[in-house]
Amino acid sequence: MEIRELTPRLRMLRVGGWLLYLWQEGGRQTLIDTGAPGGAEEIAPLVPGLERIVLTHFHTDHTGNAEELRTRTGATVIAGAADAAVLRGLDPGAPAVLEDWERPIFERTSAGLPWTVTVTVDVTVTGGETLDFGGSAQVVAVPGHTEGSIAVYLPRDRVLLTGDAIAETEGRVILGVFNQDRARTVASFRRLAALDVDVACFGHGEPLLSDAGKRLREAAEGLA
Repeated sequence: MEIRELTPRLRMLRVGGWLLYLWQEGGRQTLIDTGAPGGAEEIAPLVPGLERIVLTHFHTDHTGNAEELRTRTGATVIAGAADAAVLRGLDPGAPAVLEDWERPIFERTSAGLPWTVTVTVDVTVTGGETLDFGGSAQVVAVPGHTEGSIAVYLPRDRVLLTGDAIAETEGRVILGVFNQDRARTVASFRRLAALDVDVACFGHGEPLLSDAGKRLREAAEGLA
């Protein structure tokens, strides 16, 4: 496991190659996404004060340890309402509409992973809600990658956690891949780029630790 401090309150955890983010404040902890299955034993010792788990969408590389961590810690699980049925095992989940260049990447990165895992969702959100951490964190609806995708924006600290609506690769900010609806993901990207942020954290790729808003807006201008 790699643990990297991004701000005094925010840490990035890289568990088995997957990224998740831990917000810590006053002994209270919030985990944004949980990585692919099999990482709970490594994560659990780091989150003795875990109060909530926010899942940005239903894909297994983000939800794989949520149920075990919920059971161990009693944390509340929060997820987008439109993804809740998939997480609860009541819906198979719509597949991504892959572009030709995405197919080999998808086959490589998804090898060995189940399409979904079942998670007990305690609270559903649709966007616009505030959460009780980080000076009233805001839920932002970002449909497109999945129907119920959400991002988390902390205006007090100017921090944005984008889920998979946005990604980073080789120093470039790009539209997230493997989307159900590319046009809606582009619209969600632009919505996030309009926020006042200094730090941006992605489901895939290295975080931006300064001038993130400017970088996001520049990338958004290049999207068709």
